[in-house]
Amino acid sequence: MEESLNAIVVTSINHPTEAIEKLSSVEDHQLIVVGDLKTPITWECKNVIYISPDNQNGLDLTLNQHLPWNHYSRKMLGYLYAMKLNAKNIIDTDDDNIPYENYGFPEFHGNFQVIESKTKFANIYRYFCEQPIWPRGLPLQEIATATASLVKAVKNTTMVKVGIWQGLADEDPDVDAIYRLTSDKKCQFSQLPPVVLKPKVYSPFNSQNTLYRSELFELMYLPTTVTFRFTDILRSYVALPIMWQYGYHLGFTSPQVIQKRNPHDYFQDFISEIPMYQNTYKVIDIVERNISPEQSIGENLLSVYSALLLANIVTIEELSSLKAWLNDCAKIRLG
Repeated sequence: MEESLNAIVVTSINHPTEAIEKLSSVEDHQLIVVGDLKTPITWECKNVIYISPDNQNGLDLTLNQHLPWNHYSRKMLGYLYAMKLNAKNIIDTDDDNIPYENYGFPEFHGNFQVIESKTKFANIYRYFCEQPIWPRGLPLQEIATATASLVKAVKNTTMVKVGIWQGLADEDPDVDAIYRLTSDKKCQFSQLPPVVLKPKVYSPFNSQNTLYRSELFELMYLPTTVTFRFTDILRSYVALPIMWQYGYHLGFTSPQVIQKRNPHDYFQDFISEIPMYQNTYKVIDIVERNISPEQSIGENLLSVYSALLLANIVTIEELSSLKAWLNDCAKIRLG
């Protein structure tokens, strides 16, 4: 793969889906699919690099020894594989997000409209639609105020450096179990110009359709000792304050995918999300108190997760997997 190409990383326990087939044909992108024990042993798809459970053991990655099976965090092997291929950027998505014909993200540098908020949180979904909907990971206590305090983008664009782009998803966007259990109404977002959040305005971002620039690949670390419905949200709340220190912004784009969601047990999703509901404020406070612009991204991550361990949000095994991730990232970057 040439350096100028993007990698797309997915983990799947299903036979190749419509989303996989279309993602595999996106021009100038290499799709990498990470398998797990539940993935069909006959899994195969044209133009896809498939990393089977057997092949994962031969990747010469320390992280593989620390990842639980049947856990979303195994996706990180795909990130590392993309880094080995010298990917310039990595798109993090799932096997039920079908790309539109014009699939792609804005540049990382440019003039973009900046979203402000009168509170610490912004309900970005309500910027792109009028429907009473909110992203998974937005604190429940903030749903009303984060929507009411949202200030529309400033008229004049500002030159900013974006570190992560979160693309929205039509029809079945990433919302929490409370929304699905009480409404579950489908959503069609408006097609609007991309916007960027002002630093210190929080909005969770997920793994549904998200682009990372190479300088921030270490921030793709998915916690291994928290629940499936918490892992990527915890990642986002750890990543935001760290990337702000280095001058990077979080941006959002109108939908480039439509999600045909794989079957879920909404009540079990709710159970899996309880630690997320309980700990968001605590996580943000811990991150803000344990990072420094004088430290590298890796050093900041170690400081944060050590503090999260003391707060009983992660377990001792988390530090082992994080250190393995950072060691593998460093080894790959050094070539």
